Amino acid sequence: MTDVPAATRRRRAAHDRGLAAEERAATLLGAHGFEILARRVRTKAGEIDLIARQGDLLVFCEVKLRSTLSDAAFSLLPRQRRRIAAAAEAFLAGHPELARLNMRFDAVLLARSGAAEHLPGAFEAEF
Repeated sequence: MTDVPAATRRRRAAHDRGLAAEERAATLLGAHGFEILARRVRTKAGEIDLIARQGDLLVFCEVKLRSTLSDAAFSLLPRQRRRIAAAAEAFLAGHPELARLNMRFDAVLLARSGAAEHLPGAFEAEF
């Protein structure tokens, strides 16, 4: 039996941390009354971590896990915000029944210490 290369182990560990972070974020949003509609939505424009709904509000949520909450906040770059907005547009093209809802772009910041912060309206759509 051959050993798994270190790079493969690191990728798997990062993937597992990402899934766990998204689960924490979904739990946090659920505690605030949101229904999680979808996770890890892939479109031609990019991926959306979580899509949630609360009444007539549809939220596209980016999840960021870093060492600290401030590191997580600073990791949401303009290029990513544009990609998320474009992915949201692509998602809505395939789900016209949701297009009538109010929309918002949120972020859930997570620190490895366990701290978490939901940022409603973390950014505006940028194209």
